[in-house]
Amino acid sequence: MNKIEHIGIAVNSVKLAGDIYGKLLNTTVYKTEEVASEGVKTAFLQAGPNKIELLEATNDNSPVARFIEKRGEGIHHIAFDVTDIQAEMARLKAEGFILLNDEPKQGADNKLVCFVHPKCTNGVLIELCQEIS
Repeated sequence: MNKIEHIGIAVNSVKLAGDIYGKLLNTTVYKTEEVASEGVKTAFLQAGPNKIELLEATNDNSPVARFIEKRGEGIHHIAFDVTDIQAEMARLKAEGFILLNDEPKQGADNKLVCFVHPKCTNGVLIELCQEIS
C-alpha cells in the first residue's frame, strides 16, 4: 500500500457537508459523482495532499444508508492507494483477510476499488484504490 488515498465520511447530504468541510478545510468541493452500483453520491474535497470523500446514500438499501441508520453520520472508511489492486487483493486473502468483493469494482474518482471486511481490521472498513489509467 502506497499511502492513504482518502477518508470517506458518511453524511445525510453531500451539499450541506460539503459546505461545512469546505469552510473547515478552506477549500471547495472539486468533484461530485454518483456511483449507482453502490447507491451513493460522492463529493471530494482536497486539503494539501489529503482528500476527503463525502458519501450520501441515494437509496435506503445502500451500504451508506445502512451505516448511517446504525451509527449516524461519521467516518465510514479509510482508503489506501495501491499500484496493483489484484496483487494486493491476493496478498490480503493469503494473509487471511476477508474481502467484500471477489473482483475490483468501478468506484468514484476514476478508481478500481475493493473493500476489506471491518471484522478483520478492528471495526474499520478499509478500501483499496487503484487509479484507472
